[in-house]
Parts: sequence; C-alpha cells; structure tokens
Amino acid sequence: MDKKLKQFLIKSIIIVVLIHLAYFIYGYFKFEGIKDINIYTEFYRFKFYDDVSISHFFVSGLFLLLVLIFLLRNHSKQNYSAGNLLKIGGILLFIVFLSLSFFVSYSFGLNAKLKTELSETNFNKDKTLVNVLNPFLYNYTSYSSEKLFNYENILYPKPYPVIEQKDTLFYDANNKEQYTLEYNYYSIDTLKVLTANFDKVNSKADSIFDILGIDKTDLTKRILSKKVIKDSTQIIYRGREVSPDYDNEICIFLQNKNLYSPIKDVSVEKQQYQNAVERYKLLYKYKPDSLLYKFQKLDTLFKRYNVETYLNPKQINKDAFYFRDHKGSLNEIRNQFDRKTLSEKFQTLNRLFYEPNYLHPSIIGIYFTVIIIVWLFGFLLYILWNYKNRKSVNSGN
Repeated sequence: MDKKLKQFLIKSIIIVVLIHLAYFIYGYFKFEGIKDINIYTEFYRFKFYDDVSISHFFVSGLFLLLVLIFLLRNHSKQNYSAGNLLKIGGILLFIVFLSLSFFVSYSFGLNAKLKTELSETNFNKDKTLVNVLNPFLYNYTSYSSEKLFNYENILYPKPYPVIEQKDTLFYDANNKEQYTLEYNYYSIDTLKVLTANFDKVNSKADSIFDILGIDKTDLTKRILSKKVIKDSTQIIYRGREVSPDYDNEICIFLQNKNLYSPIKDVSVEKQQYQNAVERYKLLYKYKPDSLLYKFQKLDTLFKRYNVETYLNPKQINKDAFYFRDHKGSLNEIRNQFDRKTLSEKFQTLNRLFYEPNYLHPSIIGIYFTVIIIVWLFGFLLYILWNYKNRKSVNSGN
C-alpha cells in the first residue's frame, strides 16, 4: 500500500476519533440527572429530528464526502493487487462504521455522567436502604395479604425461619362430627455431615433405632430436603415447635422478606437474611433514633430521585414502633409516596446500569444496512476510479 495513502487513512481515523470525543463530551454535559429519569429513558437512538441526529447526519455526510473526494483525487492511480485492495476496503469499512456511530459515543457520554452522579456503589447502597425498609412501605391494604406477610417469611431471630404445618382436628358437636384446622410452626434446622459418614450411619440406622425404641418413620417425616454439596450432605429438617403469636420480638414488619430491588451479583437469599437481621435490630435492639435515621435517609433518597413524597420520618417511625407493640391492630401507616414513580425509577436505573442498549434493537438492522450500502458505494467507486485512471495512464504511454 502506498505510503501517502496510509498517512491519509490514518489521518482520517484520527479526525473521526476526535469527532467521537466531541460527541462523548456533548453527551456527558447533556445528561440532566437522575431526577429526570423515567420509564421511557434509554440511551440515545438515532431519532432523525433532534440536535444530535441532525448534526450527526451533516457531520457524517460531509466527512465521508471529503474522504471520498480526497481518496479519488489523490490516491487512485496506483496499481494495487487484490490483496491490497481488500486491505484498503477493510480500512474504509472501519472508517465508515466510525463515521456513522457518533450517537453511540454520545450515549457513552450520557452513561459516564450518570455514573458520576450515581455510582454503582451508591446505587447499591440506595437499594439496600429501600430493601431493609421495604416492609414499612406497602400500601395499607397489602398488610392483610397472607402471601406478603406471614410467619414463614421471618428469617431472624433464631429459631426462625419456620415451616407451617396444618393439622385437622375432628370433634363432636351436637352429635355431629365437625373439624377445625390447627396451624403449628416448627423451626427449620440444618445439619451438614460428610457424605461418607452419612451413608455409614444411614446403613446402620434401622438397628440403632430399634435398640433405642425410636420411630424411624417419624424422623424421616421431619426431613424436608437432602442435598449433596461436594463431599458433604446437607439435611434440612423440621426442628422444635415455636409460637410466633406469643413471641414478643416478632411483629408484622418482620413477616415480609421481599427485596424491592435486588443487588446484582449477590445471592437473593443472602440479601434477604442480611436485611432481616438489620430490620430486627432496628426494631428490637437499637434505639428508636436508629430507625428514624433510616427513614430520614429514605426521605432524602425520594427527593434526590424526584419521587413525590408525603412521608414524614418522625410520623412513620412512631407508627412503626406503635404497630410493633400492638399486634393485630395495624391501622393505616403514614407512608404515602409515589410508589409507581419509585418503581419505574429503579427499573430504569437497573436497565441503564446492567442492560445498556447503546445500539437500540429497533435500529440495528437499518443501521448496519446503511453502513454496508455506504461502504459498498464508496469502495466500488474507488475501484472503478482506480481502474479508469490506471487505464488512461497506460493508454497515454
């Protein structure tokens, strides 16, 4: 390949990279902040009617036109082999791709500014705060939901979690058989042993149980699951009976383990347990001001995310401790805020952080088709122009 042509192509790439940098900087300063993010927010896709698209169209068109003109005028008289022509074609394809992707750099600029305003670490801290306080944030009618709030959702303190067992009790009433359901709760305990030892004990279990007079069937019923993990066997079994109704350190706010927005790359079970421990401590171990401080941070989060809120930290803190101490009397907790906006905000931020579509799926087909057409037009024109110039030079000789 001719030295001058190499220099020209390198200069062209440098210029187009500088234009990308300009669009990146423009995107960085154009980002309006997380307060304006909503469910429709996405990284930029070519829209044909705004400043980015219009400038993109003219800048890309002018740049590619100038590249083509200089290429045909100054670098189309050399006699290149097929291999060199393919190399030139490959470089031209790269230049065309760069020239038609300025909006992608604009999106990278938006993303960079987003992460300076809200880093992933701070976003995860916000998630943790909302996840810990999530049981306090449901609307009033949700607290009567047996699916959302039940004893089996309690993960802490020990001996929780528990499993519910329903027993049918039959009795006579006016010489007529009636029945009622009785609900009992048993702790879920875990035993972990080496698989080899477990198999040895299991093979001798029948004789041991007979000697001790233990009903093996009853013990077998208590086993909830067995799982082999590497060289060990984990047995989860039903433990002792507990009475959550009469437990002074159990209230409705501990009966929900849902995560409002899970943190990425951390197991859901681990997050649920950690949040349950923190929630329990806030309600039963720490001073009331600790929970108040959490609600104050939540109120600040709402305002920073531009979520309309009527939440008064002191009021909701007072309600939380009142309903902690008065089981079964949960009147409306004063936790009014725009739940829909908060949900949409977290959904959108999760998408922007972890599923960033810098090249929107709706335009991928059109985008790459335009690149190929523009490249083919320019490259074929260069080949024809090169062939014509070499032919005229040869005929002149």
